[in-house]
This record gives sequence, structure tokens and C-alpha cells, in this order.
Amino acid sequence: MTVTTLAERQANPRAAGAARGRRGRRRARTVALLFVFPALLLLGALVVYPVLFSVGRSFFDASGTRFVGGDNYAEMFRDPATLKAIRNTTIWVVVAPALLTGLGLILAVLVEKVRWATAFKLLLFMPMAVSFLAAGIIFRLAYDEDPDKGVLNAAVVSVHDAFTGTSSYPTARARDGQGLSPGRDGSYLTDADLSPGHSVALGLVGVLPKDLPKGTSPAYPAAARSAAADELRGVVYLDFTPGGGGKQGRVDPLESGLPGMKVEALRDGKTVASTTSASDGSFRFSGLDQGSYTVKLPASNFAPPYQGVSWLGPTLVTPAIIGAYLWIWTGFAMVLIGAGLSTLPRDALEAARMDGANEWQIFRRITVPLLAPVLTVVFVTLVINVMKVFDLVYIIAPGPVQEDATVLATQMWLVSFGGGNNQGLGSALGVLLLLLVIPAMVFNVRRFRRSQR
Repeated sequence: MTVTTLAERQANPRAAGAARGRRGRRRARTVALLFVFPALLLLGALVVYPVLFSVGRSFFDASGTRFVGGDNYAEMFRDPATLKAIRNTTIWVVVAPALLTGLGLILAVLVEKVRWATAFKLLLFMPMAVSFLAAGIIFRLAYDEDPDKGVLNAAVVSVHDAFTGTSSYPTARARDGQGLSPGRDGSYLTDADLSPGHSVALGLVGVLPKDLPKGTSPAYPAAARSAAADELRGVVYLDFTPGGGGKQGRVDPLESGLPGMKVEALRDGKTVASTTSASDGSFRFSGLDQGSYTVKLPASNFAPPYQGVSWLGPTLVTPAIIGAYLWIWTGFAMVLIGAGLSTLPRDALEAARMDGANEWQIFRRITVPLLAPVLTVVFVTLVINVMKVFDLVYIIAPGPVQEDATVLATQMWLVSFGGGNNQGLGSALGVLLLLLVIPAMVFNVRRFRRSQR
């Protein structure tokens, strides 16, 4: 037997070599499968099984005991909250990847011209090291509507007040029955008509003595001054005596004037003169014609302070969260595009410069077309990522506007575990999200294979 086999091998060496090759390939495949098996096991347990289970669960009711067919999918598109989640997800997909890709491209091109390029890239990439949970907490605080807490509103209020100014007496009001009546616009007007040569005392309450501006003087000396024949004089004062005492409607010795108060003189309903009260609250209108006048304290004196922008209100909550997402992912886009930029043929760029092209023409006609494959990969990767965004939306959006900011991922969680307790509908939302992500994933894989070939 051995002699025959040896003779056959010697007679047909090509067949023997082919047999050894087949055995070697089988052995290599077996070894490869042994190494891949743990990964396949994990992939099946953590990806394939949950996907198949979710697809099956989506055809059952909330309890999971009654088969309902496609009712969950029909309900999904009848639910206003789900429709709003689809709308917000569409906004995310359209806006965030495009902005990130554009910002990454611009920054990658500009960083090449910066002396400390590595440090600059490190600073922009650092937010990627921050978890979405921490980033959400940071931006929840930054977007706080209270200017004393939210840094963005603090900056907005500072700029606004620098150009527009702010009222010094937002809590001030006139005491009832003491000569001042409220106007429709929030102003105060004197009840009686006044004529030149007279004085008037306008008492207000509601201002704490500690909130008075620095340099405030007592109003009593100003109230004692008499007016000339062609002027109308008066004093705006705080009708409150520290420690008690005093008489309502009369300027007492210990009562303070209200400086910086805008005062207007009206005749026949039209403003004919205006001024601002001095440190002791005094004011006067000179050169007035004889006749009857009404003194007015405009509403701007009592306007509440500007509180900034409602970043987390129903209107701006989605753009605000997208802004937080841009802060995290801009460095990622910049680094990937910068890596592609470093592989561009420099001779093409130099040839364009020698032909007289400016930097904008080089960027638009050479850099961007050559970077198109990289830009596409970055864009598609970000599209896949924003479809799954959950943490930022759930953490940044306050409870009252959670529904206005919801996306498919948060809606899926809210329906399944966040109070809805309808895992059938939640599974249907998960399947919808999977179906939306798959085309982008397939496109990315095919493009990667083409680039490999």
C-alpha cells in the first residue's frame, strides 16, 4: 500500500501538490474561524439578536402578548410627538453634518497657515475627549436663562446693556392716591395739571434703600426750592423714611431722591420738554409758555432688566443643542479633513499659483475637488452619527420643552422606558431608525471598498 501510494505520488506530483494546498487552505480557514468565532459570538449576541428581537417585538402590543401586525408602524406616523421627532431628526441630518463638514474644511485649510498648528488642532480636538453626558451638563449651564448662571446670556445682556442701557428702578411704583396715576404703557402721569411757576413732588415706593444708585442725595432740600415764573420744577423721591415715621405724599427730611429718572412735560398730550433727575431727584423745565402741563414718568424708567435670549425655549432649543454638537465634533471633522489635505499633490497647488490663481480659486477649483472623497466620508459618517444622537438632547432640553427637541432616538427611549412603557411602539421606532441608518452605512462601506481597490 505504501509503495503504491509513493509510486502514485511520484507519477503525479502536480496532483499531490494540489492536495497539500487544499489541506493547507482548510487548516488556515479553520484557524481563522477559531480566531473569529469569539468576535462573531459577540456580534451575534450584541447586534444580530437585538435587531431580530426588536423587529419581532415591533409586531406585538405594549404587553408583548398580543400580535398586532403593522399597527405599531401605523400608530408611529399618527403620533404628533413621533412626527415632531422625525422633523427634528431631519433638521439634524440636513444641518449638522453640512455645518461640521464645512467648518472642518475651513479650519483644516486655515490651520495649515498657523504657526502653532499642532496646538491649535489639539485645542479643537479636546472636546472629543469629553463625554456627551458631561458636554450636555456644561451646555445646560451655559444656556441657562438666568444671566447670573448662563454664560451666554451674561454676554448677551452685557452687550445689550452697553448699547441700550437698562432701567435703574424696575420695581418702583407710585403710591396710590398721592398724585400719580398709571398710564396704559406702564408710565405714570400727574393727576392735576400744572403751570409754570409751580413745583411738584412725585413720590415712588418699591425701591429698597440699598438698591439706590451711588451718590444719591436727600430730596428734602430740592423740594424746598421755588420755581421761576417760566419754569416747572419738581422732585422725584423715594416716599419712604428709613426706620419708620414720615408722612405719605410729603418729602420728609430723611427721604432720598431718585437720580437718573427720566421726566417729561406734556401739553395737549404731546411731549414738549424732557429731562433727567439729578442726584437729589430734582428736575426742572425752563422756558415754558404759559398754560397747563402734565408731568410724566415714562415707562422706560420702570422697564424690567433685559434677561437675554431664551436659548432653551421651544423655538431655539434644537439649534442650541446642534450648537453643542458642533462644539464636540468640529475637531473630529477638522482632523480627518486635515489628514486628507496633507496627502494632496503639492505640485498641482504650486502650478496653479504659478499660473496666477489666487488662494480662493485654488481652494474652490483644486483643493475641494481633490478632497471630495474625504469630505464625502466625513459627511456620511456624521449623518450616521446624528441619526443616533440621544445624550445631548435628553440632557440639555428642559422637561417642558423635551417634546419640542425630541429626535427619534430620544422618542424611542421615552416611548419604551421613559413613561410610555410601550415597547412595541418603541421597537417600531428602533426599526425605523435602523432603516434610516442602513443606506448611509451601505454607501460608506461601498465607497471604502472602491477606494481600497
